[in-house]
Amino acid sequence: MDIDEVEYVIYFTDTSTGFFRSVFQFSEFVANDCCFPFHHINRQFMASLVSGDNTGRLMKYDKSSKEVTVLLRGLAFANGVALSKDQSFVLIAETTTCKMIRYWLKGPKAGKSDVFAELPGYPDNVRRNSEGEFWVALHAKKGPLANLITSNSWVGKTLLKLPLTFKQLHGLIVLQQHATAIKLSEEGQVLEVLEDCGGKSMKFTSEVEEHNVKLWVGSVMVPFIGIYNLH
Repeated sequence: MDIDEVEYVIYFTDTSTGFFRSVFQFSEFVANDCCFPFHHINRQFMASLVSGDNTGRLMKYDKSSKEVTVLLRGLAFANGVALSKDQSFVLIAETTTCKMIRYWLKGPKAGKSDVFAELPGYPDNVRRNSEGEFWVALHAKKGPLANLITSNSWVGKTLLKLPLTFKQLHGLIVLQQHATAIKLSEEGQVLEVLEDCGGKSMKFTSEVEEHNVKLWVGSVMVPFIGIYNLH
């Protein structure tokens, strides 16, 4: 999500209309003739990723009119947005394709989209710094079967029918124990790459925020926030 405080507009993404990111499921188990309720998380985002789903959307909420408008459809796992410094475009992280998509808000290309950058892994959120550059968090780099699975929906759909755990399915498309943050210019050029290849300090990056000459790094897989000094 990102906010245009001049136009009073909030930009946000919807990953999929067919899958939820996570679903809490309630079950019961029996021990000593007693029934105990418990819940677990069904992570459907993997199903969206491997099935070839492209029902993701870029949307905006106008705080003045209180209306929601769909700006762009057909995104493959839309996963975070960032508004450019001059408010001329917004970036969308398209996780399945490992791309950053640019949607033009102003100028002769307004209402059109193009590829802003191609990445070596799966983007999970994007944040703009004070200079107008963009930090992209990569959940992980592509695994050995990633291209085969994500480029052929029938392969992914077949895998979903097999009795694979979330961890097993996850391991087929990503490199384990890896963390990457990439800084892009306002034109989409790679300016800097930070990596923890062994996942010793951080793994499966989900967000990178630059503040006070530091990077604040989050992950959906670890219960802490990492801090990296830029100088």
